[in-house]
Amino acid sequence: MKILFALTWTLFASLLSQSSLADQFPDTVYEVKTLTYLEVKASINPATMNYLETNFKKLSRDKGDIVFIKLDTPGGLVSTTKDILTLIGDADFPVGVWITPEGASATSAGAIIASGAHVLVMNDGTNIGAATPITMGKDIEQKDARAKAINDLVALVRSLSKARGRNPDAFEKMISEAKSLDSQTALKEKVIDEIIHKEAELIKFLNQREIVLKGERIALSVPPATKTETIEMDPGQKALNIFANPTTAYILFIIGAALLYFEFQAPGGFVAGAIGVVFLFLAAIGFQVLPVNFGAMGLIILSFILFILEVFITSFGVLTIGGIVALIFGSLFLFRTENSYIELEQTAVWSTVIAVSLYVIFLGWYFLKTYVKPKNYFSQAGEEGHIAKFIKEENGEYFFQVKVNGEIWNAKSDQNLEKGSPIKIAESDQENMILTIKKV
Repeated sequence: MKILFALTWTLFASLLSQSSLADQFPDTVYEVKTLTYLEVKASINPATMNYLETNFKKLSRDKGDIVFIKLDTPGGLVSTTKDILTLIGDADFPVGVWITPEGASATSAGAIIASGAHVLVMNDGTNIGAATPITMGKDIEQKDARAKAINDLVALVRSLSKARGRNPDAFEKMISEAKSLDSQTALKEKVIDEIIHKEAELIKFLNQREIVLKGERIALSVPPATKTETIEMDPGQKALNIFANPTTAYILFIIGAALLYFEFQAPGGFVAGAIGVVFLFLAAIGFQVLPVNFGAMGLIILSFILFILEVFITSFGVLTIGGIVALIFGSLFLFRTENSYIELEQTAVWSTVIAVSLYVIFLGWYFLKTYVKPKNYFSQAGEEGHIAKFIKEENGEYFFQVKVNGEIWNAKSDQNLEKGSPIKIAESDQENMILTIKKV
């Protein structure tokens, strides 16, 4: 009986041991072929989201991609932060965050994004945390809204940090108490996975590391000779990133409003008002008051309005320059929505902008050459034209405006001529700047 019991216990322990060992093995091995770096060195804003989303679409598990976001940010928009977390969660390839270089920080929105990374590492001399939302106001409703926002973010980072096997309490304190941690403390409190200084260290650390990707435990296989590449923001994303900076957007708004005020105080020139509208469009995009696509289309339409105004208003090229600037930024910002699956090629944007600009400059030069004449120029006898406008009759003489060689001159005749009638110049009085005409 004792022998049977011993055999039964041995068999049970063996099965239990095998089950435990099975749990320790990953579901699959992920062969990494390319390590891609994306650099975020500014506030978290729609430009950041567009930059990450555009490049995430180029990566896939089938190609053996892994991406690391090199993060150095003071924070940003909570809405954009949540969109980025969703983007990371939807990715079918590993996504890491590397807070680097020395002096960098992942504060506020940056810390929340870091909590969702499959792998989180820091450089020495960096920090993470201080993620409490900043609000203004003192009444009860605003305090309640602030509490709701904090509770929402706390629940979010706790959930993400647990899923990634990190310390949820430490991430909670980053939001509820605005706690900030240096790299050594973050490693000790299991907020991050490792302290990394160089790319070679990162590759060595990643090799054989296990992560959970969409509920599947995978082991990374990252050979030392793994291909690496860094993808930077394109010109449109860089420009949008600049305008999304709250300080820049605020300055653009103030300048635009001041120019419009100047236009209303001294109306008629349209130059100050037109340039002010360009600044206000850019500020509206930066404030996220105007959707990027709508703002882009507005800038493109505004550019052609400015080109047309240049024909009728002497601005010495200011309206043309404003139109070209509006056309460039409008073209760069077009199709910058988060759900867009189409984008303009940079070559198409720049070739179009250059072609339109050269055409407008050529027209300006042509009109300048046509209308700007030497001071002593005056239509001469024998030249022909037509009646443009009847002015008045005085002492038996009829006064008109006539168009000769594309130019408008004052003229007189002893005949009452109808508008559009062909005429010929009989005499030209250059001193009084009036022509004597007769019907052809």
